[in-house]
Amino acid sequence: MAAGKEIRGKIKSVENTKKITKAMEMVAASKMRKAQERMRAARPYSEKIRNIAANLGKANPEYTHAFMQTNDAKTSGFIVVTTDKGLCGGMNTNVLRAVTGKLRDLQSAGISSQAVAIGNKGLGFLNRVGAKVVSHATQLGDTPHLDKLIGPVKVLLDAYVKGEVNAVYLCYTKFINTMKQEPVVQQLLPLSASQMEAESQASGTSHAWDYIYEPDAPAVIDDLLTRYAEALVYQAVAENMASEQSARMVAMKAATDNAGSVIGELKLVYNKTRQAAITKELSEIVAGAAAV
Repeated sequence: MAAGKEIRGKIKSVENTKKITKAMEMVAASKMRKAQERMRAARPYSEKIRNIAANLGKANPEYTHAFMQTNDAKTSGFIVVTTDKGLCGGMNTNVLRAVTGKLRDLQSAGISSQAVAIGNKGLGFLNRVGAKVVSHATQLGDTPHLDKLIGPVKVLLDAYVKGEVNAVYLCYTKFINTMKQEPVVQQLLPLSASQMEAESQASGTSHAWDYIYEPDAPAVIDDLLTRYAEALVYQAVAENMASEQSARMVAMKAATDNAGSVIGELKLVYNKTRQAAITKELSEIVAGAAAV
């Protein structure tokens, strides 16, 4: 029964794996609810400040912020948001594939790139492909904190203000629902006219607002557009965390179901092997008795 013992060991191993994946599924389901609530709570603010920035871009103010100006630098910046841990299906793979496609397009146009990595998976990927990583933020935990994000991201924003990069792209996984998350590569800077038009159409407004600034335009616009960049980065991280827990829950449920199927197949093989051994022993006993 050496084969039977080996199959019993495999069954025990898969059962232990099934317990782990089931526990991870339950943990992810618990964290998913909190992550979704945090993400939905941040959406109204980010959408409103995005609309204000869109209106500001079409208002033709007397002061133009550096975020609204274009430059001719031959370098683009990327803020790549991924997870710190794996076991969440193809979520990180999908967003990193989108980043790779964008990097390839820019490289073919003669534009180099530098990146800010948020999350261990993105940091490891960017290092493997040889991208220039100017800063990174990892081990954010289950709750994103703005003070941990602003430092690394500010490196790229300051480089844009100095004219060292011609655009900044924000790459993350957008939460659609529990079963669906989609990778997004959107332009964060500069605030282009086409982007403003798209934002206005998305919000259902075709008109633009003009503003009266107090105390003056530079003070208000500088602070507003800084909050704009911070809000969009925070929202991207919140969306990514909600997507991570949803993807992990689905992946662990699939792993648990697959483990159950494997256990069923192994038990069937074990029973067949055991029955064959018993039948063989009975045949030998009968043959021996007949010989006597």
